[in-house]
Amino acid sequence: MTTALPTPGPSGRTTQWGVQYRTPRPADAPAVWRLAERTAALDPNGPHHYALWFRDFADTSLVATLDEEVVGFVTGYRRPEAPDTYFVWQYAAVARFALPFLDAELFEAAADRERARGARYVETTAGTGSQGLVTVLEQYARGRSAPVRTALLFPAERFPAAHADEVLYRIGPFPAS
Repeated sequence: MTTALPTPGPSGRTTQWGVQYRTPRPADAPAVWRLAERTAALDPNGPHHYALWFRDFADTSLVATLDEEVVGFVTGYRRPEAPDTYFVWQYAAVARFALPFLDAELFEAAADRERARGARYVETTAGTGSQGLVTVLEQYARGRSAPVRTALLFPAERFPAAHADEVLYRIGPFPAS
């Protein structure tokens, strides 16, 4: 269960814990990379990946900061072939007792911002066994009266190393507001 937050905006939003949500900058890349490296559920990317991402896709991504320290992030983009679909690439947050549910709320803030911009669907992938993520997705969909559909997107044998199947989770279409 997540705590209700103020209506999401493009950036500059502050949670009840003093966490600030804002649009990322390439300078955030080292801190985001370090956070991603400590998050076991994420596949590793190099620090340059995040610098490029925050140069090219900053408008569809978010970082969360507390006292100017990056404590969470969401990377996402609008699919070129389906511009009404917001795809969440990665999201994570520092695990702190004082910041419960920050990762879920950050996901919700990014997805709701894109919905306010016209997205009718939110997608992400999860490896089999990612129950925490599945719970966040199901709660998000339920809270917005939207269906969740799943499909195998990439079978494990497509990856060069040991990797689980990547299942696509598609939430939507969202009902008219």
